[in-house]
Amino acid sequence: MPRTLVRNLVGVAGFLSVWEVFGRSGVLPQKYFPPPSTVLATLARLLVNPEFGRHLVATLLAWAIGVGISVAVAVPAGLVLGNVRLLRLAAGAIIEFLRPIPAIAWWPLVFVILGGGPQTKITLAVYASVWPILFNIIYALGEIDRQFVETARSFGLSRLRIALFVRLPDMLPFALTGIRISVTFALLVTVSTELVFGGVPGLGTYVISYGEESGRMDIVLATAVLVGLLGYLGNGLLAALQKHFVVWSPGES
Repeated sequence: MPRTLVRNLVGVAGFLSVWEVFGRSGVLPQKYFPPPSTVLATLARLLVNPEFGRHLVATLLAWAIGVGISVAVAVPAGLVLGNVRLLRLAAGAIIEFLRPIPAIAWWPLVFVILGGGPQTKITLAVYASVWPILFNIIYALGEIDRQFVETARSFGLSRLRIALFVRLPDMLPFALTGIRISVTFALLVTVSTELVFGGVPGLGTYVISYGEESGRMDIVLATAVLVGLLGYLGNGLLAALQKHFVVWSPGES
């Protein structure tokens, strides 16, 4: 068994053990702070609940669509801005102004324009997750070692070949890292939008309807655990693909 996996399992087991002991200690009522044994049992029941499944699928679809649109928008934009200095300088102030604004802050405007359907949470997820991809690509293209480019030119490579065989391989690890970050951001904003504003199927809406309103903290925590697992698995899958296909990328795990 890989050493990293053993360490991760030991860490998770230790965390669950401390949580179990604290949850059953009586310091806090179990109604408000159930132990992991209760939470995991609730999660198992939720996963076979058709109503919960409908909300889970709604969140997964919105998450996947948000990530897909983010990649489709950020990759071409990053390539253009990273290669065309004039455009990068012209757009820099606007990007730096928009980037720090939380996605949730745009909800009233997006709601007025698009309504309260799934398109609202997808739009907010795209807004939050497009920046890491965009910035990683721009940064990577700006930090390419000039010696690589000059060496390629000395061998008579055209601009297209330099872009394909020098710039693209050097940029790809950064782009994939940005996508991994964006996957987490998209999931966070999708569930947060459902949780704060509700109105559409999704895990956040389910928590409000069946967890918080009825005082079922086991449902709230079980859903939180599931969201954490989804984020972990999504990042882990992309990390494995990056490690397998981008073998020249150092330090990826």
